[in-house]
Amino acid sequence: MRKIIFFEGKNPGTIITGNENSNRRSEEKSMSTKMRSTGRQRPFDDIRRHKTYYIMLIPMVVFFILFCYLPMPGLYYAFVDYDFMQGLRSPFCGFRNFEFLFSGGMDSIIWKLTKNTILYNLAFILIGNAAQITVAVLLKEIQKKYFVKVSQTLMFMPYFVSMVTIGVIVYNIFSYKYGIANNIITSFGFEKFDFYQNPQVWPVIIVAVQVWKGLGYGSVVYMAAILGIDESIYEAAYVDGASNWKRIRYITLPLLKPTAIMLIMLALGGIIKGSFELFYQIVGNNGLLLDKTDIIDTYVYRSLAVDFNMGRGAAAGLYQSVFGFVLVMAVNRIVNKVSPENALF
Repeated sequence: MRKIIFFEGKNPGTIITGNENSNRRSEEKSMSTKMRSTGRQRPFDDIRRHKTYYIMLIPMVVFFILFCYLPMPGLYYAFVDYDFMQGLRSPFCGFRNFEFLFSGGMDSIIWKLTKNTILYNLAFILIGNAAQITVAVLLKEIQKKYFVKVSQTLMFMPYFVSMVTIGVIVYNIFSYKYGIANNIITSFGFEKFDFYQNPQVWPVIIVAVQVWKGLGYGSVVYMAAILGIDESIYEAAYVDGASNWKRIRYITLPLLKPTAIMLIMLALGGIIKGSFELFYQIVGNNGLLLDKTDIIDTYVYRSLAVDFNMGRGAAAGLYQSVFGFVLVMAVNRIVNKVSPENALF
């Protein structure tokens, strides 16, 4: 008697007899035995078996080649006294551009840029993730679904607003003559405050804008992780008499740890890369604010577009890439020792 089964493969619903199924298994077994005996696969075997996946990778590979690898010869500009008339034939100057950036020790340009870039990004990561986790937990505890949906929609909207629009909004809030902030200040009988001539207030403003913009997106990610937690755990805690705070502290937050570590690790990968559009659209080229708001990205832009110094801009960009690579490797190594299951590689 021949056994008939349904095989869910490339053609679902295809009827395969027991003899045919056994023949196929024997062929696969003989192939695997042959591969083990030879000790290696034939060339392109993996590509033949997973050709669909490789085809799907083509656009990404082309993107990286065009925009990441082909421009890399431009790093040579960091070692030349660039002349727009001579291009790559500009006279070689060695490390003179780097000497300009690093001269001055703790007062050097590169130290100020690195300090500002790292401190801003640390504030974005730590304050942003804390706010996102808080909002996600609060939305999870709220029982009214309509309120949760409306709140998520309103918080998600800033994520899709362009930085140009946000720059206009910030200017209309903090403008000396017509700003909303100064109108509120004068309504209480105080004198106007010129935000654009006082750099000490701008770190707070920039961090607040960035956290506000990314709050909706990050909270949705954490909300999805919370919804993935088995409800039976919460039910068991409720039966044992655990309060809402204890359920959050001992169940929700510990189970959010892998998601939080992964997001923070990915964010640390770009910690040396500032949000150029954020700083440029909000601050622009205001020289009075550069001491507190200048980062590596804005310096590279000014070197190229304002000072027309290609060599110094390329030197700062190369330093940013090398420093970022070393930082990511160091952080991943630390995480690998402390919590190996949460490391990137």
